[in-house]
Amino acid sequence: MTADEWQTHVTREAAKAMGQWLEGRGRLHQPIAALTLPELEAMAANAIARFIVLASHRIKDQPDDAEDLTRLLLG
Repeated sequence: MTADEWQTHVTREAAKAMGQWLEGRGRLHQPIAALTLPELEAMAANAIARFIVLASHRIKDQPDDAEDLTRLLLG
């Protein structure tokens, strides 16, 4: 998977994580403006958590091509 393909994949997976969170809260039908700040933060945390999982897998599977991700996750 190229870097661009991986970025597209991660973006879709993060969007799915946000959608799953909204579905789980029963708020998928409401406009985003109706969400409270804690709800938006929880949705963002779900997306970030999914990114971290996917990035960790990429680092494990392709360590030579994941130096930037490794630096990002390790700080």
